[in-house]
Amino acid sequence: MNVTVKSQQGLTLISILFILGLIAFFTLLTLKVVPIYMDHAKVVSALKAVEQTPGIETKSEHEVRDSLNKRFNLNYVYDVTQDDIKVVKHGNYLKVTIEYETVQKIAGNLSVLAEFNDSFEVGQE
Repeated sequence: MNVTVKSQQGLTLISILFILGLIAFFTLLTLKVVPIYMDHAKVVSALKAVEQTPGIETKSEHEVRDSLNKRFNLNYVYDVTQDDIKVVKHGNYLKVTIEYETVQKIAGNLSVLAEFNDSFEVGQE
């Protein structure tokens, strides 16, 4: 039973398949999760654009929602619904909060859930 060290080098077929499986899983996970965060960046961008609109604190709740919806339609944001947008207005004080979640199926019954909560306040109470 003289086995040299040179003949025992390398990976077995099972270990190569295991490593390839791990690489495939994390690649699939990345391909499913990255678009969620790219869409969230669009939501944050739209929220900042509305916040920087001159005189936004004087606009009505309907006008603020309409402005957000137009920006979402332009950027193809479909994860945020009207129920996810909360607008609080008191005089010249305006607070807009967007709280939503996104579920992305990975494979079979395996899914990824991402929850987001963004807001801004302008004006004084």
